[in-house]
Amino acid sequence: MTDQSPAYHYQVIARALKVIDATGPALTLEDLAAKMQMSPAHFQRVFSQWVGVSPKRYQQYLTLGHARRLLADRHTMLGTALETGLSGASRLHDLFLTWEAMSPGDYARGGAGLEIRWGWFDSPFGPALVMATVKGICGMGFADEVGAEAALEDLMRRWPKATYVEDPTALRPMVEAAFAGKATEMHLIGAPFQIKVWEALLAIPSGHVTTYADIAGAIGHPQAHRAVGTAVGRNPISFLIPCHRALRRDGGLGGYHWGLPRKRAMLAWEAARTDL
Repeated sequence: MTDQSPAYHYQVIARALKVIDATGPALTLEDLAAKMQMSPAHFQRVFSQWVGVSPKRYQQYLTLGHARRLLADRHTMLGTALETGLSGASRLHDLFLTWEAMSPGDYARGGAGLEIRWGWFDSPFGPALVMATVKGICGMGFADEVGAEAALEDLMRRWPKATYVEDPTALRPMVEAAFAGKATEMHLIGAPFQIKVWEALLAIPSGHVTTYADIAGAIGHPQAHRAVGTAVGRNPISFLIPCHRALRRDGGLGGYHWGLPRKRAMLAWEAARTDL
């Protein structure tokens, strides 16, 4: 693994996040680098390659208070975006224009008749499990917090009657395109209410956030905060459908299916790039 790989960069970020959580954000570059057994120059270079900002600036993005600042400064109201059919409302959505939702009947059959290929890949946020049908990416999860076996079981349980084939070679082109921000295809497999929530998530621009309450209002169920939160947590295509951009009304992070450190890292990574 080279110093240029996204997985290497993310491992550095993950270690730094744990150090910051344990010690606080007021660490000097020298102290933070020493705690991770790296030279300050090497540590700064890796950070700059990954997000383009200094470690000190990135520490600010990783703090819990950053979520509240995002909510105050970059709070996206979803109603208008959804009324315009999401067109142009989200840089991420613009990149993933082609997707197809499974019919309610097909969903109820638990994926029977579907062949789902899967594999493990390096990503900017650690080892990523990606699954796809012939119509596009249908699942994505991250292993750092839960472990590889648990992540695989988690996604397979969602479509228990599908046929699963390990085939990373077939998936690699679409996975590399997805993490490079290039157009790819997604196959949303979920209940109708879940798909409405996932469509709303696609309206949130990179570097911005919204609230569970806003999502509930945008899809026409203003009292369904808890149901929206459940649907957000069941999003099968993490990161590409940006459930990490949904926060509590008070600016708290809320939950994240693949671990809060992953959610914080994703928000920080996107905010830093937006500010460049």
